[in-house]
Amino acid sequence: MESFPLNRTIQILSAAEKGKYGILAQTCYDAHCVIGLVRAAERNRSPAILQLFPVTLAYGKGPFLAFCLNAAHSASVPIAVHLDHATDPEHIELALSLAEEGIAFDSIMVDASHADTDEENISIAKPYVDRATKLGIAVEVELGRLEGGEAGLRMISDAKLTDPAKATTFIDGTGAVILAPSIGNLHGSYINPPNFRQDILKNLHVTFADHIPLCLHGTDELPDELFVECIKNGISKINVNSWGRDPYAKALAAGLQTKPFPDAVEEATDIFAGVCDRFIQLFGSAGKA
Repeated sequence: MESFPLNRTIQILSAAEKGKYGILAQTCYDAHCVIGLVRAAERNRSPAILQLFPVTLAYGKGPFLAFCLNAAHSASVPIAVHLDHATDPEHIELALSLAEEGIAFDSIMVDASHADTDEENISIAKPYVDRATKLGIAVEVELGRLEGGEAGLRMISDAKLTDPAKATTFIDGTGAVILAPSIGNLHGSYINPPNFRQDILKNLHVTFADHIPLCLHGTDELPDELFVECIKNGISKINVNSWGRDPYAKALAAGLQTKPFPDAVEEATDIFAGVCDRFIQLFGSAGKA
């Protein structure tokens, strides 16, 4: 991470690793979600990460990304902006071309976990990582493969657990600086109670202590104690999606039927911010800004 001394995402995650707390990386779909996340982070005096899915970037393009960056970077607490699960070349190219125009994510996930082998994953990711690094963008990669899919993400049906013995070679090969492991987590609903391989996390944390942050994907429906255990075992970035999205969308849809538009938006935004409040407090980052 020495290559990114001024990168917001890396600064936020490095502090979290040292402080042994987690960072809420909340997926935002529109301006109301963005405002809700910033509200929650500021009132809890917590760092945070504002995440966009590629479909949202493709929809709003530069103007929406610029809004997100302005809202995050002008906040009174550290907030970074991250592109999650950039799998398709057109989405990665869009992010990098906007960065060249001066509208740059703090970090992106180059997701080549659909590749058949680790070597293929590396060969797909590395050219993008090299380009992003030159633009000052930190890159997250996934070793192994998570099952499932959501919100326009590629559907995966053959999960593959992360092999800690291959992690150093993988990180060195890609040049990435954030690692998303596969430990039994999945995208979408858990059919059976989640059985996370905490031994994999512990091993990775020892291998990469204080220089490669670990990111937890697939957090829908997880019990609070599992979040806490993952943070204890080395997770510093925690991706959250439907926990905030679903109550926000439900409240907005209901409110628009009975309330003036501004009132419906305010109520839904506050509900979204309330979800962010809960996770910020659960993850231990309140008061850390």
